[in-house]
Amino acid sequence: VQLQASGGGLVQDGGSLTLSCAASGFTVDRYAIGWFRQVPGKEREGVSCFSRSGSSRYSRDSMKTRFTVSRDNAKNTVYLQMRSLRPEDTALYYCAAARYFSGAYCGMTSDEYTYWGQGTQVTVSS
Repeated sequence: VQLQASGGGLVQDGGSLTLSCAASGFTVDRYAIGWFRQVPGKEREGVSCFSRSGSSRYSRDSMKTRFTVSRDNAKNTVYLQMRSLRPEDTALYYCAAARYFSGAYCGMTSDEYTYWGQGTQVTVSS
């Protein structure tokens, strides 16, 4: 089971990025996929997640209005589209996979997730 996060980069305040989380060794629609981010010296923070059944969650209202999580089963990939990026969104972004009994549920805490990608850096300049 492997996850490959990509799509990070340097953008200006107000810009957009789409992160990709490509899965290999398993079918992504059989797992919940979570997006997390971490700034040096701080704990890893849940950003968003996508359940097996296709429901989505966002950890903050500010993310719900600016971020969209989606899945492409044909590409075995989950995406995090980020708009109106702010300097405080600067972080290393990770995707992770978890199995839950309920197909409609996905969690927002890192200890619920078993498999992790390597992270992709997002830097938003002011």
